[in-house]
Amino acid sequence: MFSLVPKHRAIAVAATLFVSAHPAVVHADDASPWQRDSHSAVRLLAGSRSGAVLLGGIAFQLQRGWKTYWRSPGDSGVPPRFDFSKSDNVEAVTVLWPAPLKFDDGAGGHSIGYHDLIVLPLRIVAKAADKPVTLRAEINYAVCEKLCIPVEAKAELGFNSVASTEDAALFAALDTVPKPANIGDPNPLTIRDVKREGANKVVVDVVTPDARNVNLFVEGPTPDWALPIPEPLKDSPTGVKRFAFDLEGLPPGAKPDGAALKFTLVGAEKSYEFNTNLD
Repeated sequence: MFSLVPKHRAIAVAATLFVSAHPAVVHADDASPWQRDSHSAVRLLAGSRSGAVLLGGIAFQLQRGWKTYWRSPGDSGVPPRFDFSKSDNVEAVTVLWPAPLKFDDGAGGHSIGYHDLIVLPLRIVAKAADKPVTLRAEINYAVCEKLCIPVEAKAELGFNSVASTEDAALFAALDTVPKPANIGDPNPLTIRDVKREGANKVVVDVVTPDARNVNLFVEGPTPDWALPIPEPLKDSPTGVKRFAFDLEGLPPGAKPDGAALKFTLVGAEKSYEFNTNLD
């Protein structure tokens, strides 16, 4: 059973819906059937079959006004969870995350996620490149408007096409995944500096051509770090948008000194991921 566990505050849970496929069938198409509930639908996508590393995807279709969560959900909510362990001829699956949006969560904070249609690309490593691959996914996610509804779905799809009809959609989704970058890189959109102020505050200086359309998110070294969303400061140096956050939401016994942090910087057209160790 999938439960909704807020990070900083309780949110209403309306119901738990189970969305099941028809009896398990391997589909030779490039997309599995949509598995629908009252506010969303989910399905698997298969890219072209070439070699031992395959490109796939999980597509979510959300009813207007509803959203689902990123891997770090923000002040409330829970990220999607995926289990691919029942797949055939699959060594490993890596979920790639397109740049997310920030939403008002209705309780004075913000959540992080997606609306409308979103495709999460999958990098799939086959155990044997010359044998059939069938991806089976158990997908647990939440859809939220004013209330949040946990959803459980199962989907199954074979990777068979030499030229998949879903390649264009998968490569378009892959293009929205933030690119790796280093702090101080001379890009028009970049993080110039990360520094501590006192024991509990972190300040991040962002260089951006458009300060109105940029968001910054931070994650700790493990998923149980529930760091706040960095907030923009009113007083910033010329040409810089300065963000700050407090070192709150650490798991019991964790120390911030030397912690590996991941920053996701999202602009209007570009997005980047930065990894750094906190001084």
